[in-house]
Amino acid sequence: MKDRDSLLQNAGINTRLTHVGNDPVDYFGFVNPPVVHGSTVLFPNARTMETRSQKYTYGTRGTPTTDALCEAINALEGSAGTILVPTGLAAVTVPLLAFLSSGDHVLIVDSVYTPTRHFCDTMLTRLGVEVEYYDPAIGAEIEQLFKPNTKLVHTEAPGSNTFEMQDIPAIAAIAHKHGAVVAMDNTWATPVYFRPLDFGVDISIHAATKYPSGHSDILMGTVSANAKYWEQLKEANITLGICGAPDDAYQILRGLRTMGVRLERHYESALTIAKWLEGREEIASVLHPALPSFPSHELWKRDFKGASGIFSFVLAADAPEKFKPKAHAFLDALQIFGLGYSWGGFESLAVHVNLNDRRIRKAPQEGPVIRLQVGLEDVADIKADIERGLAAANAV
Repeated sequence: MKDRDSLLQNAGINTRLTHVGNDPVDYFGFVNPPVVHGSTVLFPNARTMETRSQKYTYGTRGTPTTDALCEAINALEGSAGTILVPTGLAAVTVPLLAFLSSGDHVLIVDSVYTPTRHFCDTMLTRLGVEVEYYDPAIGAEIEQLFKPNTKLVHTEAPGSNTFEMQDIPAIAAIAHKHGAVVAMDNTWATPVYFRPLDFGVDISIHAATKYPSGHSDILMGTVSANAKYWEQLKEANITLGICGAPDDAYQILRGLRTMGVRLERHYESALTIAKWLEGREEIASVLHPALPSFPSHELWKRDFKGASGIFSFVLAADAPEKFKPKAHAFLDALQIFGLGYSWGGFESLAVHVNLNDRRIRKAPQEGPVIRLQVGLEDVADIKADIERGLAAANAV
């Protein structure tokens, strides 16, 4: 097993994705681990039960199936431990609850996932945590926002919907100087294209609902921690009683096997579409970190190995009252793109982005923001569908 682990550490990403997480030798040669359903776990005697001195003690604390996924994620992240939670949002909220207490101050990037902001502005504030938002472009200047009670910095790169990059190493260095935990929502890139813990992040967060699942039929989140913070994260998760289901863990593990090749296709197709849209007169701007024209492109180029299939564009409109009508006309004309809020699956999706919650990075003034999830369909068909949408928007 050690020889196999050593081999995988030095292997290419698709080889690792194919083999991490479980060894077929452990399951009589079957290449996939069994799905173990269970709440109650029996003990051989009272002493073992009292001391919990066996690997499995209760269903919420792990099964062979959930452990297989956690081991796979640890191998990809380079983390000391991983917890599974029922949703991507729970993957954000559990660490916030784990590392923050009443009276603490937390710094949240202003381009954050909207439900994360809602949690911070409602429940976290109600629990007595002081929440402050910062510009994603702040870099090392974030030090000016630190207070004696600043305990955590939450990052997200690129940012939700508008895709601003962050200087993660610079932010992490300042945070650690002040003894704060650094968390990062890395759902967009996955550990295939960016490994947060290698850049100073302490807690790496993913909505496994997206690319690890890849098929739009599973809800799950993963949270991975470095050695310094793993025990505290694990204890908080046990205390909250939150766990991922074994059936879902099995499906996510299955999805990991093809995530690398799927991401390559998403990356290639989305960038092709983004470049094409840049040349369209109907488009005010394209918000994609891999485009040289994007303001924080150099950060993406410096730190990331690739890009995924989701980006946004600003649909040109000559008056604010036309923003929504043009956006709706574009969306309603689409036939291949579905209108849906999620992403990371095999199908293309589109949504009119609402940025009214922004405090610092306000919505573009040139027109409505449309977010595209470019799926696995043929690029020619995707372009033809976007053409339909643009023609409908032009008629408004």
